[in-house]
Amino acid sequence: MSISDLSAFEGKLNIPGLPIIQFPDPLQLGPEQQIVCYSDQMDASLLYSAYLQGIFPWFNEDEGDPVLWYSPNPRFVLEPQNFHVPASLKKFLKHCPFEFTMDHCFEDVIMECSRQVRPGQNGTWIGSQIIENYTTLHHLGICHSFEAWQDGQLAGGFFGELIGSIFFGESMFTKVSNSSKCVFVKFMESFIKSGGKLIDCQTYTDNLARYGAHNISREAFFKFEELYLTRKINFKFLDI
Repeated sequence: MSISDLSAFEGKLNIPGLPIIQFPDPLQLGPEQQIVCYSDQMDASLLYSAYLQGIFPWFNEDEGDPVLWYSPNPRFVLEPQNFHVPASLKKFLKHCPFEFTMDHCFEDVIMECSRQVRPGQNGTWIGSQIIENYTTLHHLGICHSFEAWQDGQLAGGFFGELIGSIFFGESMFTKVSNSSKCVFVKFMESFIKSGGKLIDCQTYTDNLARYGAHNISREAFFKFEELYLTRKINFKFLDI
């Protein structure tokens, strides 16, 4: 799906103050190519436009990289009908010590995600441009955080964008064991109950594969976007 195809969505995906910007068509990339293009800077319009076209940023700002815009092939996704909770976590959830919130402290969540130490990863992709522009999308009601708390302290969480009935997952952090896993399960239960259709997990991770996520082709992901970007859901977290 190129930006020209989005003309059929006029009035459904437009956000005041966020003009939609055309990217090169990822479907013109070779099967093993992932980088669509690069830019010197990013802003909220570029960021929002990218998600509408199956693209997301991934770069190391601390090392002076330009903003690299990706559309991976294959694409790692979680479909509601494939979602399952690992047995050990299901047992833990029966006596879960955490409380859960949505959008209670977005800035804290994205900062904790930027500090999370990840095996095999040198530094973080969550630099000042990422924090600024995802926070802008949060204030516009596009980007959301989900938090787990223990004894009044932030224990874990994650953030991502909800556009139509697709959730684009970004990053997760854990300060207390099982906290982010538990809030993710609570999110998934709410997402499915609200009529959500797809979780974009971007690229493969063992963690999300345990919940039923799997790879699909770039073309298949774009078909999902065509179907579901404009199917807005009334998302209610924990029926709040």
